[in-house]
Amino acid sequence: MANPASYRPRTGEIPTNPGVYRFRDPHGRVIYVGKAKSLRSRLNSYFANPAGLLPKTYAMVHAASSVEWTVVGSELESLQLEYTWIKEFKPRFNVVFRDDKTYPYLAVTMGEKYPRVQVMRGDKKKGTRYFGPYTAGAIRETMDTLLRVFPVRSCSAGVFKRAEATGRPCLLGYIDKCSAPCVSRISPEDHRSLAEDFCAFMGGEAKRFIAKLERQMADAVGELDYEHAARIRDDIAALRKVFERNAVVLSEDTDADIFALHEDELEAAVQVFHVRGGRIRGQRGWVVEKVEDFTTPDLVEHLLQQVYGNDGDSHGRLPREVLVPVEPSNAGELAEWLGGIRGAKVDIRVPQRGDKAALMTTVRENAEHALKLHKTRRAGDLTVRSQALQELQEALDLPVPLLRIECFDVSHVQGTNVVASMVVVEDGLPKKSDYRKFSVTGPAAADDTAAMHDVLTRRFRHYLQDKSAQVDESLLAPDPGEAEQPGPGQQEAPLDSTVQDSTLQDSALQDTTTPAPRAKFAYPPNLVVVDGGKPQVNAAARALADLGIDDVYVVGLAKRLEEVWLPDSDFPVILPRTSQGLYLLQRIRDEAHRFAITFHRQKRGKAMTVSALDGVPGLGASKRKALLAHFGSVKGVKAASAEELSQAKGIGPALASAIVNHFSTGDRAAATVPAINMSTGEIIET
Repeated sequence: MANPASYRPRTGEIPTNPGVYRFRDPHGRVIYVGKAKSLRSRLNSYFANPAGLLPKTYAMVHAASSVEWTVVGSELESLQLEYTWIKEFKPRFNVVFRDDKTYPYLAVTMGEKYPRVQVMRGDKKKGTRYFGPYTAGAIRETMDTLLRVFPVRSCSAGVFKRAEATGRPCLLGYIDKCSAPCVSRISPEDHRSLAEDFCAFMGGEAKRFIAKLERQMADAVGELDYEHAARIRDDIAALRKVFERNAVVLSEDTDADIFALHEDELEAAVQVFHVRGGRIRGQRGWVVEKVEDFTTPDLVEHLLQQVYGNDGDSHGRLPREVLVPVEPSNAGELAEWLGGIRGAKVDIRVPQRGDKAALMTTVRENAEHALKLHKTRRAGDLTVRSQALQELQEALDLPVPLLRIECFDVSHVQGTNVVASMVVVEDGLPKKSDYRKFSVTGPAAADDTAAMHDVLTRRFRHYLQDKSAQVDESLLAPDPGEAEQPGPGQQEAPLDSTVQDSTLQDSALQDTTTPAPRAKFAYPPNLVVVDGGKPQVNAAARALADLGIDDVYVVGLAKRLEEVWLPDSDFPVILPRTSQGLYLLQRIRDEAHRFAITFHRQKRGKAMTVSALDGVPGLGASKRKALLAHFGSVKGVKAASAEELSQAKGIGPALASAIVNHFSTGDRAAATVPAINMSTGEIIET
């Protein structure tokens, strides 16, 4: 690993102009490309104090061995050059948007003499028009339907050449789903015109073609050519089937791509809806790993660069309007660059209200679901789970495999309703039956570290109690045929007086023949993860040390920079941003946080809904609900007489009198409470 100081350029050597810079590794490979308004300011930031750098920046500058830059005339030029270099060098520290699935496109090879309609995946080719993306089933159905009206060639080059040589078309030519240019049934010019009509229909001009066919059908009917009219009628029905498959979401003159994203600290999921002629023509998604410290505007800028960068030969995919969740960095220059690619103005904006903003919400929901699904699939992969556990064990230098991991999190609002959660992962999968919730009260609720110490102490005190109970159980229940008394040299293991539980001890003495089942806390984890940094980790380690437990390892995951802290360590462990071990720790931490937040909200909600009816003797939960349903509020119950209360469901005369007495006694008590001077303690009125 190189020392950044060994290749740091002198400050005076770096120009203050806008430009693009490249970091190279010792083998000369470009590992990062970036642009800057001021090269001097940006490059100096990479050679700051290493302790203050973000993990990705720290890793990048230590992996590099040299840096070089190119001065350009404007920010627009820097945007273009940065994109060109990223596509050329594919630097590993740059953001790369990867498709979350492989989408097929309906493609028309307009660059060939006889254009061909086909389903294509992968990289885009020059001279080919693309429509979609579609799902695999929908695209085949769409293509089969449209070839009835627009019989464009769809065969491969080999089939086409064989038909030319034999003078006989393929099956599609015989069933009128191909105009058979291979045997000169149609001229090259007319076949190209047919392919252009196909592209125009897919590009949103469906109504024009449907209206044209309707006129032809009317003319055929007028000429009493009913057979021809029937064929045209079927063609119209086929076009309408394709046209109406996509619901109208915006006005018919709207051509837009609507982007939304959902992100966490490590990844971001992006979704885009392609709207053409007011209809959703396709949907696409990406998942990006955040190997850089990008803000959301930076992510949007790089997303638009990568999505539209190869569209110079395919203007149909770049619409007039691009709707984004936040305005990208260098929005003006980016719009100018995209306008040059499209050959016309491109408007990049954030929808604020109306139908477009509503559709943006739908796209965002798809992005949230995509990220959740991506994490679920990765967590369910046995190979990935094994890799994550192995990477984590090696990174933390632990001598035991991580078969069981427990994670703890504390949740509260300004020190009130303090709770904690314990979630369990075995073999990389959550074991929800072992999840536990803790209420934290007293001095332990003073701060997060005290709460963490209290929770870990309680959890592992239970473990020691269960362990002692199991030892006691095994000693009291000898195997059949063995002597009931300890043999020579054997001694009954005493319970630890500091943690023994009389209830567990008594239950162990009741049955000396059947071994007790494994108790709920009898399985210790190999690793304890706490949500927090150095203070929380040290508190957890201190709790284990106080109980004499030395075979359970403790780490903490600090949320801000995803640092992994070890007890009594001055520096954190920095895992690579793409590490499966880091993903596993993050998932466990997030699950513990979710579980703690849920319990905290339940407890807080219960505390906030304590009713004045709770103190009435004999008035249970169901009868309280019946009273509130009958009178509408506690105020209505207070104002009711005993006779009126008796009319409510389940309320008898005795209970009604008790309710009236409860409120009358409470009102009298409230009326006789003296006022006290809090500084002197004297009663100032009665």
